[in-house]
Amino acid sequence: MTRAQLFTLEQQTIEPIPLDARYGKARGLFAIWFGMNMTPLTVVTGATASAVFGLSLWWSLLAIVVGNAIGGVGMALHAAQGPKLAVPQMLQARGQFGSYGASIVVLIAIIMFVGYFSSNLLVASKSVVAVFPSANSAAVIVICSILSLAITAYGYALVRVTTAISTYIVGALVLLSFATLAVKGTIGHVLGLGRFHAVGFFAMLAIGVVWQLTYAPYVSDYSRYMPQETGARGSFWGSYLGCVLSTVLLMTLGVIVGSAVTGTDTMPGLRGLLGGALGFVVLIGFAFSAAAGNSVNAYCSSLCVLTLIETFAQGWRPALRARLATTLVLHLAGALIALAAASSFATSYFNFLNVVLYLLIPWSAVNLVDYYLIRHADYAVDDFFAAGGGRYGRWNTGALAVFVLGVVAQIPFISTTFYTGPIATALGGVDIAWLIGLVVSGLCYIVVARVAPRSIRLEAPAAVNHKAAA
Repeated sequence: MTRAQLFTLEQQTIEPIPLDARYGKARGLFAIWFGMNMTPLTVVTGATASAVFGLSLWWSLLAIVVGNAIGGVGMALHAAQGPKLAVPQMLQARGQFGSYGASIVVLIAIIMFVGYFSSNLLVASKSVVAVFPSANSAAVIVICSILSLAITAYGYALVRVTTAISTYIVGALVLLSFATLAVKGTIGHVLGLGRFHAVGFFAMLAIGVVWQLTYAPYVSDYSRYMPQETGARGSFWGSYLGCVLSTVLLMTLGVIVGSAVTGTDTMPGLRGLLGGALGFVVLIGFAFSAAAGNSVNAYCSSLCVLTLIETFAQGWRPALRARLATTLVLHLAGALIALAAASSFATSYFNFLNVVLYLLIPWSAVNLVDYYLIRHADYAVDDFFAAGGGRYGRWNTGALAVFVLGVVAQIPFISTTFYTGPIATALGGVDIAWLIGLVVSGLCYIVVARVAPRSIRLEAPAAVNHKAAA
């Protein structure tokens, strides 16, 4: 890719990527998703295991590995859809829920993206203030937002390359941090701290699952540019290994920091443990990566907004100007939320992760079952843009009913600071709602597809019985 191509404004928005515009390899997806997690937010989330739940390093590591490994499978299965359908993931939800029905899931995804965008800004500002105590946190939030806006405005190519760069910069700094903490004896010290308890273990496991699944609504936004010959396998493993390995690595660093500096904010605590010049460079590197990672959230959220608008503005095809306008508005919204955030960020963020999980699990189960087991990747992509939803209609009642049932089924198993269901209470506060939602939604969708196929429009008219355009 030439410099001219890198700094050329992307013209594509939500329509299928033409075959002659496809490029990249599976290792490129690895770099994107490895770099995506090279942010302070990943470290702060990992610190939850030790600082909030009091788990030991080994039990924390087990929960983090198992949770991310499980959630990563679902995330990567979504990524594998990109080279086949060549459209954004949330637009492809029209194939399961109908054009209007999909807008519900799209709206949830937009809220999630903006939430992560704001969270990244907050943690990045704390990283910079930890290095420069006199720095104005509001100014840092604004600067990071402007940097993300500049990257996102150019589109896919620059977002991809910038995120990949953070893989090497922050990745090297993280490995150096582990080595320094080992030499200083910090890792050896925390090995004897903490303990096991079921509530904390399963809560952290659930955090690992949701961390991966929150990427599911937009992994195809990047794999859709991959050539068809890349195939499902390359997209799956590139996304899976990049996202899971980087998450486990940085969350483990967070566990160590959370154990060693209990009661102190994670990023300032990391600087204190590293000390001197290394602590300074590491936190500055993390601040840069937060801005780069935020461009991924902003880019995909703009595609979701365009998808939502296009749903109700039939015949309208969003172009460059529309993408730039939504990108600007979303950055303003995310920055304002970050500036107005309360001091109880950790608690609010943990609750936010849980709520997102409960809503995303049923959507993910329906999408994966429909794509891999029911339709076997056979979608009429043109019908995603057709008036009235084409073969998929405006409302696919069967899929929507399963989605609602999947959300409701989780309620008795929910365990949060603001609500604990009766079964979760009987289990001592252990939260397995994510597992219940996944199983109930997946099995119910299979039953609906067999018993009432017309409710999810499986029987297509011969006139539109064609393969996916991609």
